[in-house]
Amino acid sequence: MTDALDASLRLVRAQTALVKRFDASLGRLHGVSLADFTALLRLSLAPGGRMRRVDLAEALGLTASGVTRGLAPLERIGLVTRETDARDARVAYAVLTPTGRDRLADMLITAGQVSAEIFAAPPWDAQDIGTLSALLTRLGGTGLPGHGTPPP
Repeated sequence: MTDALDASLRLVRAQTALVKRFDASLGRLHGVSLADFTALLRLSLAPGGRMRRVDLAEALGLTASGVTRGLAPLERIGLVTRETDARDARVAYAVLTPTGRDRLADMLITAGQVSAEIFAAPPWDAQDIGTLSALLTRLGGTGLPGHGTPPP
């Protein structure tokens, strides 16, 4: 139990450090947080850049009200818009706007640079990164489609 608790606490601390690094760069350069970036990225991967808010909440591990609160600032700055279902007004969609898609492209460059810095020191090789991705997947972590598979 002590080893499992130690590993869990190390993982939590590592996650906190990663969030701070991403938040600093994304906030300084693009005015968004890692949580905002993750929501925009999920929307960009959905067909038509559009997801039901409840599905987006599940994909992000949030409540529906948490997604609504998180998307409000992104709506105000024009990165996301809200649409209702023509057949059922109770269903709300979050839709990535063309501006949101353009800004996300720039955010992806920044996030890629932060990621490269994180895995540059101490030296990480491709197998280390693949192993880490596979282990995080076993814990329920998700990443980019087609990534995070166990190394050969």
